[in-house]
Amino acid sequence: MSGPAASPARPTIAGARRVVVKVGSSSLTTLPGGLDAGRLSALVDVLGAVRAAGREVVLVSSGAIAAGLAPLGITGRPRDLATAQAAASVGQLRLVQTYADAFARHDITVGQVLLTADDLTRRSHYRNAHRTVERLLALGVVPIVNENDTVATEEIRFGDNDRLAALVAHVARADALVLLSDVDGVYDGDPRRGPAALIDTVRDPGDLAAVTLGTATRNGVGTGGMATKVEAAFIAAHAGVPVVVTSTARAADALAGEQVGTLFAPMGRRPNARQFWLRYASRPRGRVLLDEGAVRAVLERHASLLAAGITGVAGDFLADDPVELVGPDGAVVARGLVAYDARELPTLLGRKTGDLPPEYRREVVHRDEMVLIGRPAGVRSAG
Repeated sequence: MSGPAASPARPTIAGARRVVVKVGSSSLTTLPGGLDAGRLSALVDVLGAVRAAGREVVLVSSGAIAAGLAPLGITGRPRDLATAQAAASVGQLRLVQTYADAFARHDITVGQVLLTADDLTRRSHYRNAHRTVERLLALGVVPIVNENDTVATEEIRFGDNDRLAALVAHVARADALVLLSDVDGVYDGDPRRGPAALIDTVRDPGDLAAVTLGTATRNGVGTGGMATKVEAAFIAAHAGVPVVVTSTARAADALAGEQVGTLFAPMGRRPNARQFWLRYASRPRGRVLLDEGAVRAVLERHASLLAAGITGVAGDFLADDPVELVGPDGAVVARGLVAYDARELPTLLGRKTGDLPPEYRREVVHRDEMVLIGRPAGVRSAG
């Protein structure tokens, strides 16, 4: 490890002007539920020093539901959605107020940004989230981002904000992402069950081909296991953002570029906002089934999808909705914005463009509104 006067081992992290930091519930709360003000303040001291050095910080913080358990006299994980939402309502207020007080000691103002899945899966909302975060940073504010658990319509998962942090890193156009929890990094085995070595750097999904990652346990206040962190790290890394996965106790070292935790090096160029949104944030409203010729045209030539190569449709989507393009084997090959409603397509299937009425001669999915899909390979999840 580098000494205090040495050059940083990870200059891409040390030199990041804008960094997204995600912290999990287990690093901020007590096991029964309730905030651990000491650990929260220690993290804020680290982030305050980062800000004092002229860098920008976006904080993605879990912990709202866990923070609301003790004040409500609730023990253990709420099993029903209404109780979880009630805990989030109480806890989010306490969480942000505690952050506001801690950052105020560094003369830093914070702003709350609560997001639902809908805010990132809808293109217009995605752009609005970007503008809000950008303006807060321009005003010298530290945005504190969390999922809006009080109005979530799907089952709430405690503290599992890793994927949200990866999406926020792109929304905020961050230069680096640091995922913090109570684990030092990614190991080549389970250190609780025997000898295991910390993986220093991941440059390709194949580097984790032989690694089985632990999933979250349900006996605490958080659910973000190592598998979710690796998934999030790959999302960011494939979008050109370097990522460090480490423990909250090593946050200062990680942000200084010291060789702690596991670094996920950038694995691709930074895509434009539309491409990233389509691939990682959009919610497909249906499926368009392709024949082999259309699959080859899409994958090998990155051609637009025409009606002649479509064998079927599934779902109730509208024009301009995101849909999955699926090959004969059932594998998703791409995602794109469809030009027709689901009810319009059946009469067009398999027909050449020249044989269609003039109003239906445009592409079903234009190549500029499409992104190829490929999941990072070689990562296995335990449990």
